[in-house]
Amino acid sequence: MKDRYGYSLSTNSQKARDAYVLGLDRFLGAEIGVEAALKLATQEDEGFALPHVVLARYRQLVGDRAGAQQSLHLAKQCDGPLTEREARQIKIIGLLIDGKSAAGYQAARDQLQEYPRDVIIAQACLGVLSLIGFSGEPGREAENLALAEILEPHYGDDWWLKGLLGFAQVEVGQFHRAEKSIDKSLTANPRNAHGAHFRSHLYYETGQTEEGYAFITDWQRSYQKEGQMHCHIAWHIALWALARGDTDEMWCIVDRDIDPRGAWGPPLNVMVDLAAVLYRAELSGVEVPQERWQIVCDYAAEKFPNPGLGFADAHAALGYAMAGRSEALQRIILGAKGPAADLVRYLAEAFGAIADQNWSDANDFLTKALWDHARLGGSRAQRDLIEYASVGVLLRLGRHDEARRQLAMHRPKAIIGNAVKGI
Repeated sequence: MKDRYGYSLSTNSQKARDAYVLGLDRFLGAEIGVEAALKLATQEDEGFALPHVVLARYRQLVGDRAGAQQSLHLAKQCDGPLTEREARQIKIIGLLIDGKSAAGYQAARDQLQEYPRDVIIAQACLGVLSLIGFSGEPGREAENLALAEILEPHYGDDWWLKGLLGFAQVEVGQFHRAEKSIDKSLTANPRNAHGAHFRSHLYYETGQTEEGYAFITDWQRSYQKEGQMHCHIAWHIALWALARGDTDEMWCIVDRDIDPRGAWGPPLNVMVDLAAVLYRAELSGVEVPQERWQIVCDYAAEKFPNPGLGFADAHAALGYAMAGRSEALQRIILGAKGPAADLVRYLAEAFGAIADQNWSDANDFLTKALWDHARLGGSRAQRDLIEYASVGVLLRLGRHDEARRQLAMHRPKAIIGNAVKGI
């Protein structure tokens, strides 16, 4: 038995193999039914370890740490034979679940040297929320693109790799190449939620608000709320509604698909996307009730109680600052950890100064964060929060020409009138 990428699988059951391949494809495309397919594979062959491995990785990404650990444990307990690739795969995913990202990344790169089509390992490395994305290292966007380009010859026209390659190209401004890559991904698998998401980023980066809004709202209609990317895709739609001046629709989307009281999604997406859309609404002149910021704080305190993941910590700090929770904000400032801890501290201090209307200090801290905020992780679209916060502070300081110049340099195709009030 072999998987879709040509590697041998330690099962003699055709049904188990087919269910595993289906579950893996659903995982790679952020489609619904991942768990159902992988559980069927384990039922068809109780000694088949890889469905448990993919399920562990999926559960990790959707914020189910206990479930991820349980699935990894079941993978290790399987008494069926393992190939060397499968045994190493179990070890690598175990490192990720245990939070040993540096060791996990080194082991993953070694694995891809020998097994470049080991897609579950490649998936852990590529993207803006991946081992590379959260490495905190300078130049990580270039590194992400380089790895995707290294892997491309081994994958051919595989829809998954084409999508990740396209996203990597978007993030470094190679928009024409990105369009071709993403089109190939969606042509091969139109219900691939990651591919639709990547195309949304392409529209965003090229300033195509109406086209992007029309595309993703139409695509999302048949994407069920249980899908891993549903909340984040809704974030894109909400931002475009804001850019179009339709704040009623923006709030409708927030309440239905982003706010944790109505949304489902990985906790990282829910907390980050809610904080970001609220602040970007404030920057554009929309009044945001305090209770909405309290919801961000409560959710952040529940899901990310201890500093450690810089991308989450920066957005939690924003929520704490806007809600006036100074003690929680100080915990992040004093307890920031990880490779991007310096950026987290600068941003947390900046958001605290903004909440206190101390525009001079806010500008000083934001300036320190601006020079290489890609190290924080996330996409360029997500990190526009930092760019626009800086512009908003410059306006408060009366430095209008500087604010316009910054937008012209970093976001020349943004709909300026609805991005930051006062431009």
